[in-house]
Amino acid sequence: MSARILIADKLANRAAEILGSSGHEVTTVTGMTEQELCHKIQGFDAIIVRSAVKVTKPVIDAADMLKVIGRAGTGVDNIDVPAATKKGVVVMNVPGGNSLSAAEHTLAMLFSVARMVPQADASLRRGEWQRSKFTGIEITGKTLGILGFGRVGQIVADRALGLKMRVLAFDPAVRSLFMESAGVEAANDLTALVSRSDFISLHMSGGAATKGIIGRDALAHCRPGAMLINCARGDIVDEAALAEALKEGRLAGAALDVFSSEPPIDSPLLGLPNVVMTPHLGASTLEAQERVAIAIAEQVRDFLDTGRRYGCVN
Repeated sequence: MSARILIADKLANRAAEILGSSGHEVTTVTGMTEQELCHKIQGFDAIIVRSAVKVTKPVIDAADMLKVIGRAGTGVDNIDVPAATKKGVVVMNVPGGNSLSAAEHTLAMLFSVARMVPQADASLRRGEWQRSKFTGIEITGKTLGILGFGRVGQIVADRALGLKMRVLAFDPAVRSLFMESAGVEAANDLTALVSRSDFISLHMSGGAATKGIIGRDALAHCRPGAMLINCARGDIVDEAALAEALKEGRLAGAALDVFSSEPPIDSPLLGLPNVVMTPHLGASTLEAQERVAIAIAEQVRDFLDTGRRYGCVN
């Protein structure tokens, strides 16, 4: 039976092709406001988004035929999952589709903050030649502390070991024996991790359990000269506390791809010279976007055609 599917975010063309080839009616409309989406979603059986569009409670309440929401990516922060669950709407995501791209971006940020690449580039473009101002540090032999040892954390650890770094990890949901089998030392707790790490890379999921976990207390235990990298979720870091630590020199630098509010127009980190920032690019590779588009299209198609559920978060 044919279903009506709304693609409300920019998605690789392959997604529409997969859904259309199964006989479903696919409509693509991007850039809608919440009010516009509330009106548009009526009559659709499914909606697929990435991260730009928010499927809020008003949108879900306005939907009269909605059966499934597909998120082409990992996090579902932009979807009101409780509202969907209450209405009997299935929410699906693609948890592993972006992992490699996110891990590689983490490494790019690590190199960038260690060698001050963006700052040096900007200086040179201003007509300056200040080599001594941009003396960086080597990463070989340094300790990388990984907070969260899921898919992305594991890939980062593997690559860091190949770069001859020492890797330390803390994740209460992962057994220390598993970490050790991957060549990674398990830290007993967060304090032990940050106090021994030259670089700290965050790979935890967002939400109430991890909100602000990198705050004043954790930052106070960081070793002098440490650098923080966050390509996971913005709410893990207390940005005001991080800005303080950077201004006071307790941390030497930070590299952030995610923020508590996006875009981070009021972030206290914006004006700091020892911060590298990118606009949530962790999943922004051609390969990752193709993978997640294909995966979510297949998941939504299978659910609508046969009722099969996989990749569900509710």
